[in-house]
Amino acid sequence: MPAFDIGLVKNVLPDAFTIAILAAIESLLSCVVADGMIGDKHNPNVELVAQGAGNIASGIFGGIPATGAIARTAANIKNGGRSPIAGMVHAVVLVLILVVLMPYAALIPMPTIAAILFIVAYNMCGWREFVDLVKTSPKSDIAVLIITFVLTVVFDLVVAIEFGLVLAAVLFLKRMADVAEVRSWTYVEEEQEGLRVVPKGTLVYEIEGPMFFAVADQFLNVSMDKDTKVVVMRMRSVPAMDVSALRKLQEVYKMCEKHHVTLLFSHVTEQPWKMMEKAGFIKEVGEENFCENIDMAMKKAEKICR
Repeated sequence: MPAFDIGLVKNVLPDAFTIAILAAIESLLSCVVADGMIGDKHNPNVELVAQGAGNIASGIFGGIPATGAIARTAANIKNGGRSPIAGMVHAVVLVLILVVLMPYAALIPMPTIAAILFIVAYNMCGWREFVDLVKTSPKSDIAVLIITFVLTVVFDLVVAIEFGLVLAAVLFLKRMADVAEVRSWTYVEEEQEGLRVVPKGTLVYEIEGPMFFAVADQFLNVSMDKDTKVVVMRMRSVPAMDVSALRKLQEVYKMCEKHHVTLLFSHVTEQPWKMMEKAGFIKEVGEENFCENIDMAMKKAEKICR
């Protein structure tokens, strides 16, 4: 067993982290391919814990990290493998070939091995699903798919996954930014009779969608005039927020404070509430200015505007 050296650990830690992430991604991708071939559902937590334990044990004895292999997984399934026993048998057969049959395995013609790999690749490529995705997906998703596909062929799976994840994350942020909206209204509740009118001197802004850095600037578009006494932020449709959005809300509060305008919040959901509370924003604004629903906020605004 090699001697433990804390300095060496610090040097290899960044590379070890990278290898662990890529190994996890490749193994989970193998599981997804297997699920698609047999119509089952794997447990990613069990897979990663088992892989981590195995790689730790391998490292103790001087071994290298191991991951799930898509090609061998697909070949195993195509030949009837459906349980963990198939993987064990595969490992035993490999050991026997390496120890006993290697001189004979070296005699197998390369065209034979190439033909086997070609059939395995064809069976696992899922070209029908690829064509179906191109026909039915939005253009942005098609672009991510094609770029990832080309990178896989030109470079390797690791590079393709890295670029694919980055592109997918950027696309997701763009879609979330498009969904988010801040609008003012005089509101009619369809479930209730009558008209709910915003009191004179009150501005109500309803925020819809996640509040994060890509849409934070929208929250500063609060137009107040000399008659404005109350600004209400309705946040029932905000599932989450980040620190950038919180900073923008703090700027809105300071702007309201500067113009002697009361800032009220209506129906703040759990995650935004916890973030505001942790940052001290609720204490800064005053917990009494956070209302459970829009009706309570309207009543409070009406009292302030009298």
